[in-house]
Amino acid sequence: MSEPVYIVGLDIGTTKIACIVGEKMPNGKIEIRGYGKTESTGVKRGMVFNIEETVDAIKRAVAQASEQSKVDIKSVNVGIAGHHIKSLQHRGVLIRENADVEISDQELDKLKQDMYKIGISPGEEIINVIPQEYIIDDEPGIRHPKGMLGNKIEANFHVIVGQTSAVKNIVKCIEHAGLEMENMILEPIASASAVLGSDEKEAGVAIVDIGGGTTDIAVFYDEIIYHTAVIPFGGNIITEDIRQGCSIIKKHAEEIKVKFGSAVASENSEDEVVSIPGIRGREPKEISFKNLAGIIQARLEEIFDLVNFEIQKVNSEHKLIAGIVLTGGGAMMKHIRQLAEFKTGLEVRLGYPNEYLANETADDLASPLYSTGIGLVIEGIAKYENDLKKGKYETGGNSAVKGSNVNEEGKDDGEEKDGSTTKASGFSFGDIITSISNIFKSENLDKDITE
Repeated sequence: MSEPVYIVGLDIGTTKIACIVGEKMPNGKIEIRGYGKTESTGVKRGMVFNIEETVDAIKRAVAQASEQSKVDIKSVNVGIAGHHIKSLQHRGVLIRENADVEISDQELDKLKQDMYKIGISPGEEIINVIPQEYIIDDEPGIRHPKGMLGNKIEANFHVIVGQTSAVKNIVKCIEHAGLEMENMILEPIASASAVLGSDEKEAGVAIVDIGGGTTDIAVFYDEIIYHTAVIPFGGNIITEDIRQGCSIIKKHAEEIKVKFGSAVASENSEDEVVSIPGIRGREPKEISFKNLAGIIQARLEEIFDLVNFEIQKVNSEHKLIAGIVLTGGGAMMKHIRQLAEFKTGLEVRLGYPNEYLANETADDLASPLYSTGIGLVIEGIAKYENDLKKGKYETGGNSAVKGSNVNEEGKDDGEEKDGSTTKASGFSFGDIITSISNIFKSENLDKDITE
């Protein structure tokens, strides 16, 4: 009997850091063995601003997940976002020496690796290279050229570029937390894996992940990713608007946003109010639900205008029949779907990551809040299975799979039982996401608020 393989995803967000340990079941579903969540205080707009605070938060989240899953987590699959992320379209060409020999994986990989050598701005680096389609001897629209014959191979690539310092800071946080980073995946791509179906990707769809510090976008058409973007606005800026507009402290602003917030002001009444306790004996402050929603709506309209701008970059060429899928913590705002439809003119649904989860998974994990973390696990499993088919792990010493099961006393089960170990690790996006871990080896208002 083969030993189970656990995949670890680490979502380093602006408001939270979540660590999720998952395993693929025989029925194809993902069972979450354990997860940990801590407040993120060292991250702003998706970028690390305080190494020490971020490391401490990562350690706490990993410890929670390790204790719950009984897995000794040593390596993780990390998501990356931030307003520094941008995407490019580029074409590569390979002239073959022998047209009578079948196209191999090695040739396709060389074509992909050549993309990492293209010129980019100083201070930036290529994070991921994603093949879109191949052209064999001027015949376009080929998705899987392996085994074909031809003199010339061309390919269109989606190249994701990020700020070098931002990437290194994430890597440094992982290392200081005593972990190894197997792979780094763009967060909207991970979220897409958790909430989108293949039929949506084929029809044309945009996933919009509204997080705390950023709003991440990925556009798919014909099952190919055509565009990615990161907008430097999210739930936190809405909280800040409420804090300033209502003259209250940030804690109260966040809590009334979550409990009573709405994306459409007209859906609320002036008569409905929430009372905010005064500071140090000052008079309580009453805020109407309609005024609160007005503040939220104004900022969300700005965000959706930017989302629409990014979508229009590809929507003119490829119609998004499946419209928009909203996910992330910000997608849980009341009436947000109606506002998104009004501002973009596209059909909108809310994306929950429960389609790929086993039935026994905790209900709170099936929330849009954890779409990215679960997507990281899904991508990891896909990569592991793909590498397994290629025979990467047939010889001993699976270097990409690390960790072991720990018992209740915290001792290694592999040492006390039969010498076997249960693996725990993180992987990334099928064949199309490249590991970059080696690049950087050197381096409650309920008591206070009454309606």
